[in-house]
Amino acid sequence: MATDYDELTIQYEEDGQVVVEELEKVILQKGTWTTVLYRFRQINPRTGQWGPPKAALRRYQKTRGYFRKTDSVNISEKSAPILVAKLREWFEL
Repeated sequence: MATDYDELTIQYEEDGQVVVEELEKVILQKGTWTTVLYRFRQINPRTGQWGPPKAALRRYQKTRGYFRKTDSVNISEKSAPILVAKLREWFEL
């Protein structure tokens, strides 16, 4: 379990092989409730090939010195442009 912001990751291994690779992360909010935006890719179990990059928002709560994931939302290649367009509209970016 992570105790520090630098230790938070979306990367995951099964049987010593990375199946979810973290490409980048941005910590959006620090504190007892921490929000992290990840860019990652996953191995397709049928083909063994890496899939397209995705994004995920994860929310962690720090209790007793450890971060625990409480919520997550994955953002696909298809939904990312919709999200970006709506955020630009709402915040006049």
